[in-house]
Amino acid sequence: MFQVLSGVWALLLGIVLIMLGNGMHFTLIGLRGGIEGFSAAELAVVTSGYFMGFLSGARLTPLLIRRVGHVRVFAALGSFMSAGLIAFTLLAEPWAWTLLRVLVGFCMSGIYVAAESWLNDAATNETRGKVLSAYMIAQTLGIIGAQGLLTMGDAGTAALFIGASILVSISFAPILLSVTTAPAVEVARPMSLRNLFASSPLGTVGIFLLGSVYATQSGMGAVFGTQIGLSAAQIALFVAMLFAGALVLQFPIGWLSDRVDRRKLIFGAAVVGAASCGLGWITGGGLWPLMAVAFFAGGVTTPLYALFLAYTNDFLSVEDMPAASGGLVFTFGLGAIVGPLITGWAMQGLGPFAFWLVLGATFGAMALYALYRMTQRSALPVDETESYLGVLPTASPFTVEAAGAWAAEQAEAERDDDAQS
Repeated sequence: MFQVLSGVWALLLGIVLIMLGNGMHFTLIGLRGGIEGFSAAELAVVTSGYFMGFLSGARLTPLLIRRVGHVRVFAALGSFMSAGLIAFTLLAEPWAWTLLRVLVGFCMSGIYVAAESWLNDAATNETRGKVLSAYMIAQTLGIIGAQGLLTMGDAGTAALFIGASILVSISFAPILLSVTTAPAVEVARPMSLRNLFASSPLGTVGIFLLGSVYATQSGMGAVFGTQIGLSAAQIALFVAMLFAGALVLQFPIGWLSDRVDRRKLIFGAAVVGAASCGLGWITGGGLWPLMAVAFFAGGVTTPLYALFLAYTNDFLSVEDMPAASGGLVFTFGLGAIVGPLITGWAMQGLGPFAFWLVLGATFGAMALYALYRMTQRSALPVDETESYLGVLPTASPFTVEAAGAWAAEQAEAERDDDAQS
């Protein structure tokens, strides 16, 4: 593993720094928004703006890279993102923050496409799985670490926003100084939603609902914490627990994914998520029960994303996987735009604990639909399914495609080995 990482450590270091800055800004929006007196509904619109920009960036960045090249696009987007983070403190108005979030989301998506294409180009077929896994761990650790950095300053001043901007700015140094080649970036045209649904109804519906869950957790979690009176340090810990759970539960869920009917695992994970949110609703604002709830509710979210990708690929040919991956990323993005809006409206009308109500209902819908789909299609034999690879919801379509292709190659190789033995 150390030999594999020796060739990509600079890229991974840059990604950790980017995630430190981006993770700080996500939680800061909720903290500073509460200080500025923004309502839950207004902050929901601000949150959705990020995912609108992210979805647009995923589609347009490959075109920009083909026109002017990796380095120029990467440097330009990094500059705009760094400037956008500082600009949040200049005009504390919901409409201005929404526009800035669209900008930051667009830039972040483009940065992912460029960085992940470099990372994928640095890997070989033999090392790609390990490199992608290391990349996902680096991203998650960066988000968790960002919450610790938030305790070092006052959200009511510009200091933390400036710190996030600095982290993003310096993150490009190890990446740009270590990269020697500019790989081609080809992202397949997304499969239409109709064809995607025909291929995998559960994958399509499930990943839309999961987009709603992920965006609500990552974007509205700090808003919820602010409205129930948690301190800045407690809010940072709450958000960190959402992602710490994903780091811990990713491996056991991935291990089970290659050994049981994935629909049962999707159902079970969604039930755990719904039950956790129900406990969050019942137990109130007790600190440690809240942290336990966040650990399990957030812990099943990221593995579910990889599960839906793997399950959808089980019913596709290798040739269709790239287009389906793009369609799934687009569907996830639509859910991510809608979810915070519904949650913000509910919190505005029913109070802050509607945060758990909406999340629990969404997890519940996911579980019920998985249960329904078990009655409509027979399960594939486990030895005919594709390999599971833990892909984060923040991954660009480029990485989702690369991960799907790697999983298909691994599954095919395993079937060939079984046939020969």
